[in-house]
Amino acid sequence: MNYRTIEEVSAQVVSCRRCKRLVSYRESLPARASYSLEEYWRRPVAGYGDPNARLIIIGLAPAAHGGNRTGRVFTGDESGRFLVSSLHEAGYSNQPTSESRGDGLVLLDCYITAAVKCAPPQNRPTREEFENCSSYLEAELSLLVRAESVLTLGGQAFSSFLRHVGKNGGRVRGLKFTHGGRYVIPGFPTLYASYHPSPRNTYTGKLTKRMLVTLLQRIRKNNESG
Repeated sequence: MNYRTIEEVSAQVVSCRRCKRLVSYRESLPARASYSLEEYWRRPVAGYGDPNARLIIIGLAPAAHGGNRTGRVFTGDESGRFLVSSLHEAGYSNQPTSESRGDGLVLLDCYITAAVKCAPPQNRPTREEFENCSSYLEAELSLLVRAESVLTLGGQAFSSFLRHVGKNGGRVRGLKFTHGGRYVIPGFPTLYASYHPSPRNTYTGKLTKRMLVTLLQRIRKNNESG
């Protein structure tokens, strides 16, 4: 399908039912007791942010009780709080919190999406699920024409972007994920890599806020210098 706008992509994402396993999981997942009075989103989660952004951030997938609950990726969970607080410090958001779709968050020169649009069991999408969702990521990347940089959060998001590059004629051989890595691929936005801001990484110190903010500031400086 040829999309003309990001809004068209988002509308198609939200109505998607391509992956039976993911549809079943997102729709049947029991609500946590602390959210028992909330109505869960339980649909695919589209990207959001500035359509003229120079920075695109790609995560893995919505969290079961984060994006799958709130309807916005990196919202209402620990990963989202860590990421958005870091974005705010680096000048990429108007506020340091991300709790709900109506919380007033505005991304500045930044667009956030995910390689897989539905929450997967155990945060592990299958190869087929990655492939089923790839057309949406392809569309987003093609429509965000001002993007100069892509920041991938975690190894699987990194691999998803490399698959996009490979499908579109770019050379990806020899590129290996490393936190803070910068990869210049002719014809594509400059690729950067970070550990995912999951509690598994942030609580153990594998990824600190200073590490992520420093990387975001470096991306901003490189974008602004042209």
